[in-house]
Amino acid sequence: MIARLLLPAGVDRQVLPLLMGRALRAFADGYVAVLLPVYLLALGLGLKDVGFVASATLFGSALATLAVGAWGHRFHHVHLLTGAAILMACTGFAFASLSMFWPLLLVAFIGTLNPSSGDVSVFLPLEHARLANACQGGERTSLFARYSLVGSLFAAIGSLAAAIPEWLEGMSGLSNLDALRSMFLLYGAMGCLIWLMYRRLPTPPVEEARKPQRLEKSRAIVWRLAALFSVDSFAGGLAVNALLALWLFERFHLSLATAGVFFFWTGLCSALSQLAAPMLAKRIGLLNTMVFTHIPASIFLVASAYVPSVEWALGLLLLRALLSQMDVPARSAFVMAVVTPEERAAAASFTAVPRSLASAAGPSLGGVLLAGGWLAAPLVVCGVLKIVYDVTLWQSFKSHEVNFRTGDK
Repeated sequence: MIARLLLPAGVDRQVLPLLMGRALRAFADGYVAVLLPVYLLALGLGLKDVGFVASATLFGSALATLAVGAWGHRFHHVHLLTGAAILMACTGFAFASLSMFWPLLLVAFIGTLNPSSGDVSVFLPLEHARLANACQGGERTSLFARYSLVGSLFAAIGSLAAAIPEWLEGMSGLSNLDALRSMFLLYGAMGCLIWLMYRRLPTPPVEEARKPQRLEKSRAIVWRLAALFSVDSFAGGLAVNALLALWLFERFHLSLATAGVFFFWTGLCSALSQLAAPMLAKRIGLLNTMVFTHIPASIFLVASAYVPSVEWALGLLLLRALLSQMDVPARSAFVMAVVTPEERAAAASFTAVPRSLASAAGPSLGGVLLAGGWLAAPLVVCGVLKIVYDVTLWQSFKSHEVNFRTGDK
């Protein structure tokens, strides 16, 4: 039953653990993005420190992803995935036990915490490569849409779990800090569960694992895409969920429970939009789906920075959530389609690395702007830069040879 719901027709059932692992990671990321600034402030850190920790998580993920792209072809994907799951477990347990800024910054850099609404971890290129090899053409777009859908839906549910610390305080008498620490212990436990699931993935034959995966034929187009994606990701880093939550706390004094409910609905809107992405891509093409849903979302984000009431701000941000993630499955399918099968892991990695590096600078800048009282600036700069990215992307690839309706050359 679960396989029929999650997998398009003709897709290998062996990718089911990847979708289930994505669901668990998204659930954990959903509440961590909301709780991370609250936890750091409860430890006595400042607004700037929140931005620095968020940036460290993204920088570390970028370097880990780069390592996968450069040397990952020497190992089975299964071994790399199980290693990433162990790292996730260690990250949660370490974060729950530390209190000082520098140790927390180091764990954030090495570990797998994700302060954003999307997946920026080392898991991403490894899972993308296996998913892409499980199907062809239009089925690939549908599979990536389900992958994104699962991530968005469970991230939304995870956002609701951000209210658990308040419930624990009232029910068990735990202090606020201990209740927050318990959620990072849960994050570590999720990593252990994912490790158990990924151990059951079939290990490919040795000869398949040794196929060359470095970028060769597709190097030029991958680096063009990576450069453009990095602009989009830098902009997105200014408004990652952790900073967006902090903005709502500072601008409208939202409670933790209310913020959790809001991020649940934004995540649900993003999840629903993933269902429409494959159908829209078949009608207007992958590139048009990426661009013409992204621009209105950026306009809504800029507008939300200036409205006078929390109701208007939340309404505009919900409209943004309906559109802002619709490009994700189309973008993933597009990248996988323009490279050879042997280059897919490297292509996923080398398009993800500049994105992660660029997005890593955003939270630090956003934290500085918020601490300086420039509350609207992160949202406005984010929206404007994203519009510039969309227009440039469309101009650069509108005449490309890929059939945008199917995702194949």
